[in-house]
Amino acid sequence: MAVGLVLTHRASGVLNLAHAAMGMYVAVAFYELRATGELILPILGLPARLPIVRAPTVATALAVCMVLAAVLGGVIYLAIIRPLRHAPPLSALVASLGLLVYLMEIARLRIGSQGATGLAIDGILPDGLVEIGGALVGTDRLWLAGITLGSALLLAGLYRFTRFGRETRALADNERGAVLLGISPIWVGAVNWVLASVVAGLLMVLAAPATRLDVGASSLLVVPALAAALVAHLRSFVGAALAGLGIGMVQSELMNVQVEWAWLPDVGIQQGVPLLVILAVLAFWGDVLPQRGVVLSPRLPRSAGVDVGAWRPMALLAAAGIAVMMLDSEWRLAVAISACVAVIALSVVVVTGLVGQVSFAPYAFAGIAAFTVIRLDYVPFPIAPLVGGIVAVAVGVVVGLLAVRVRGSQLAVATLAGSIAIEELIFRWSWFSGGDLGARMPRPSLFGLDLGIGAVGSAYPRRAFVVTTLVVLALCLLMTLGISRGVVGRRWRAVRDNERAASAAGIDVAGVKLTAFAVSALLAGIGGVLLGYQRQIVTGSSFALFDSLMVVAVVYLAGIATPSGALLAGALSSGGVLTVALARMGDSGAANQLAVSGLLLMIVVVWLPTGVFGSVAHVGRAVRGRSRWPSGPTRSGTFVG
Repeated sequence: MAVGLVLTHRASGVLNLAHAAMGMYVAVAFYELRATGELILPILGLPARLPIVRAPTVATALAVCMVLAAVLGGVIYLAIIRPLRHAPPLSALVASLGLLVYLMEIARLRIGSQGATGLAIDGILPDGLVEIGGALVGTDRLWLAGITLGSALLLAGLYRFTRFGRETRALADNERGAVLLGISPIWVGAVNWVLASVVAGLLMVLAAPATRLDVGASSLLVVPALAAALVAHLRSFVGAALAGLGIGMVQSELMNVQVEWAWLPDVGIQQGVPLLVILAVLAFWGDVLPQRGVVLSPRLPRSAGVDVGAWRPMALLAAAGIAVMMLDSEWRLAVAISACVAVIALSVVVVTGLVGQVSFAPYAFAGIAAFTVIRLDYVPFPIAPLVGGIVAVAVGVVVGLLAVRVRGSQLAVATLAGSIAIEELIFRWSWFSGGDLGARMPRPSLFGLDLGIGAVGSAYPRRAFVVTTLVVLALCLLMTLGISRGVVGRRWRAVRDNERAASAAGIDVAGVKLTAFAVSALLAGIGGVLLGYQRQIVTGSSFALFDSLMVVAVVYLAGIATPSGALLAGALSSGGVLTVALARMGDSGAANQLAVSGLLLMIVVVWLPTGVFGSVAHVGRAVRGRSRWPSGPTRSGTFVG
């Protein structure tokens, strides 16, 4: 995986978060083709399966799926990456997030409810055991390591001794100069993405017996792969392969140690290795990680006047509160979930939309606050949620300290690894979270008034709880709007637009980032507590990394540059208002919601960078501007006959 990441970064300057998901999809297609003779297609709206051959051999299935991988890589580059060649690097990173979500959901839709467990994964490499240094090692693992190193050496030779390799290196060093020499960046980029997709698909097919092709776990192998690629400075194929093998060996050894040392907590200790590697690389070499040889601003879209007055979102929330009294159980639950997610979405708007720092840790902050409230079951409401939010703020400040050192894609990678480490090391720790069985959230009450969600039959969820979520959302929205329109908000936007110019103007950039991460963590923590109250029993998987990825995707889709866009993001979230509306119209709409969200995110990044909310607002302003324009002859000048 790390080799492919180096390949795509050298070709297009993109850290492809969907690289492992691309390989996962090709591997799922391979084993499904071997089992059924049908090729699963990755495009919504087309037939899910295409009959190929009744009983394909391994060679036939592998050849077909490598062609699928090549087509997938080429289409992704031409449809998504090429249009973003001159966009800020973070735009391509967000587009790859949409691709990650889309491929994961398409794979789940295509292979059914059983997931990869329903596939016959027998592997195509020789099996058996070999004793090395007193330890038994699988023969297929040795073959896989050899193929990985061989692929890295072949790519290193290709890019060092061939004309194509020299053209790729020239584009990576100075794209404008390479174009002047007649090198086509589109052709070179497309070929590199095809190669990267084929490499990812082949290695994931070979590694399937080890990964078992779990859709989520296989797709998130991109995290240790990113760590290995960063060790290689995103330049060396052999270095990335060796670093990846080293990280995998350390993780495997930690799993063995955890089995032998029974006193160690039953958590995913091995998931902390990529985080430590990434932090070490960024601490020592963060400022010298390679970028493309072009001058680009690593910033996300500006608000461009998109935001509206506070009275409009407040009026919308008030109307929702009134409607709650008349809505049935299903709609009330959807409103409550939308309100909870909207509070977390506000945290994404603050740190990413207003300050320009991409963070994939909102649900990590949310989970820390929720589990803190569980530990403080003797503390009354609303003090306990505030304490949980303060604990989340402490963690947010630590992440903010990292943001002072690095920025842009590098910070996104660090928070990605941090989120999965928190999920596996803390949320799976039975002492803290109750483990897989989970822990029960205390029931909120205020002055004897029961504000909990629990009820019997159609009374669930209780209207008092739904109104409480709307009130908390309104308060958080007012706080965010107030901060964003004040002195602090102006400093946030100055740092987002240009850190160097802000620093030259006397703005404390480090302090601005720390403040933004603190506010973001507080909002995420409050939203996490609300989600805990809604779910009643919280487990280690209640605040997963995938939830963080989805909320960032949905907020960007709705409009990441304005606090009011968080309301739309809440409505678009899974289980929210849109889910119920789609379910009422038909089962297929609700089932495809997440896949459609990923697809729309890619479209929005390429064509509508201000999001749905911003684009609608721009159209509205254009229509109003035309309606005010006087009709008939202009009177701007005087004619003298």
